[in-house]
Amino acid sequence: MPQNEMKNLRQKMEKAVEFFRSELLGVRTGRAHPALVEEIRVDYYGTPTPIKQLGTVNVPEARQIVITPWDKSIAKMIEKAIQASSLGINPNNDGENIRLNLPELNRERRVELTKLVRKYGEEAKVVVRNLRRDVLETFKKMEKDSRITEDDLKRFQKEVQEMTDDYIKKLDAVLEEKEKEIMEQ
Repeated sequence: MPQNEMKNLRQKMEKAVEFFRSELLGVRTGRAHPALVEEIRVDYYGTPTPIKQLGTVNVPEARQIVITPWDKSIAKMIEKAIQASSLGINPNNDGENIRLNLPELNRERRVELTKLVRKYGEEAKVVVRNLRRDVLETFKKMEKDSRITEDDLKRFQKEVQEMTDDYIKKLDAVLEEKEKEIMEQ
């Protein structure tokens, strides 16, 4: 039973790291990436729909994103959704494609983005720590119910703390990599 708890904990912590990585894809660096716009929601016949479900998103150049809607009549709606987003970019709509030209990031904006990324990193660490707390409570309950010994409890607590430390280090490495990417000129 405790081994299942450890296995579940490892899986949940891994998911927290993966979620953090995917969240960082949406943070703009100096380069274009489809994830910057894929999740922007467009009011498509009364339903908020992500852009990735309304057309293809390509990156033909390092600083350009091209969205080709499958239904050309929604190009205007996609354009409005991008303007309303936090990207701060004006799209060019030629009727067929919507082009986003990403400007060079200035120093001030890079520092803002670094702070945002750190905030996401701290939120991910809180998730990992909460997972640790939950599994430790489960082990304490098992020990109270005499399903594991006190020595087992201490051993599991040590293992859980080591696992938590490993995943916090992984999160820090991902964060450091993204900060470096943001600050690149």
